[in-house]
Amino acid sequence: MRAAGGSTDAGRLARAGVGGPRYGAQVIADGTFQVSAFDPVTVGVEQVATALGVGVATMVKEFAGAVEGRSTTLFTSAFDPDAGVGTYVAMESFEGALDGVGGTFNFVHAASTSGTDRVDLLFTIVPSSGTGGLAGLTGGGSMRVDDDGTHRVRFEYELPEGTS
Repeated sequence: MRAAGGSTDAGRLARAGVGGPRYGAQVIADGTFQVSAFDPVTVGVEQVATALGVGVATMVKEFAGAVEGRSTTLFTSAFDPDAGVGTYVAMESFEGALDGVGGTFNFVHAASTSGTDRVDLLFTIVPSSGTGGLAGLTGGGSMRVDDDGTHRVRFEYELPEGTS
């Protein structure tokens, strides 16, 4: 139900601390990461043949900076390595700390490329996946690779008030 002034009753109650946690200001945590393992996985069902082969792999990443820790990743792609064209989807399980606040959580990211670009980026923290000091974590972020090959990650997140 929408209340006068365009806000919903539920939204007004949540901001007042009724019916759920109150959230603090959005925080940004920047870090770098390195892939320490990339292992292709055999898929046990016959694949449908398309113009781009589909692959599945597991990854391990090590993070440094305001994002400190490691993640395990399920990585799926439809990609032509010769042309550099395709799309990937990755689900990561992170353990470590954001700005010194420890815990675990999941995040998902995806993007497409036509060979020289990176478009349609999706980067979302999975709701209700946080534990420890990161319980209640919400938000999103981004990833990029610098010209020198440095991999960067940014989390734009909120935690319930009274945590951290």
